[in-house]
Amino acid sequence: MTILQAIILGIVQGLTEFLPISSSGHLILVPWLFNWHFLLDNPDLNKTFDVALHLGTFFAVLVYFWRDVVKLVAAWVRSIARRSLADAEARLAWLLFVSTIPAAFLGVALESFIEDRLGKPWIIAIMMIVFALVMYAVDHVAKLDRDLEALTWTDAILIGFAQALALCPGVSRSGVTMMTGLAVRLDRESAARYSFLLSVPVVGGAAVYKALHVAKDGLPAGTAMPFVVGIASAAISGMVAIWFVLRYLKSHNFNLFVVYRIVVGVAILILIVAGVRSGMGI
Repeated sequence: MTILQAIILGIVQGLTEFLPISSSGHLILVPWLFNWHFLLDNPDLNKTFDVALHLGTFFAVLVYFWRDVVKLVAAWVRSIARRSLADAEARLAWLLFVSTIPAAFLGVALESFIEDRLGKPWIIAIMMIVFALVMYAVDHVAKLDRDLEALTWTDAILIGFAQALALCPGVSRSGVTMMTGLAVRLDRESAARYSFLLSVPVVGGAAVYKALHVAKDGLPAGTAMPFVVGIASAAISGMVAIWFVLRYLKSHNFNLFVVYRIVVGVAILILIVAGVRSGMGI
């Protein structure tokens, strides 16, 4: 793996983790498009580098929302000590906790199936297009008349189960949580903020879970620098993506992301049908 490849993949991870366009899908498609065999030929390196990129995006959301995270953790601890959800921050902390549970259990249970069956470029292309249509429909039909304080326990559970759909590459964790937020009538900015706050335990937990699988082997020889720049580029681009989405959705809908997803999905299918790239991967 070269430094340039690590930077590119880090930027891809950082941007696509928080833009509603699928990070897992893009991390498969970019090496597929440029015919980078190194990750496929070195599965242990692939898993280790995936952990590194997730750490980068975890740092991004943690740094960007550090004030919110500190307040929510403190409120969560207070709520346990007092056995009360009297204040809004404690209630939001527990709502986020509830939303985390479904994807955590399903992610562990379905990890092997997802890696073996769903990471094919042709499936990713279809998921990109299908979820673009879902995104367009929800964004234009939903009422968008509630904020985070109006979120209910049922809403949090729905968002949590919807998040599990993003285990399929091409769907998008941020996209499906935002769309479910809109479906339960959250305004766009509130849906995006909840999605990003939810990524703290979800992305952090995924990074820790995957790190436990590779920690005993350590970093492959000669990969320290690519890993460092990959983490750094994922963190920096992740913060840029969070800033952009929150600012953009104050006055815009999701049409930009809908168009992008359809264009990418169609382009992938054209490359596959034309025989330029295999629909089954590298």
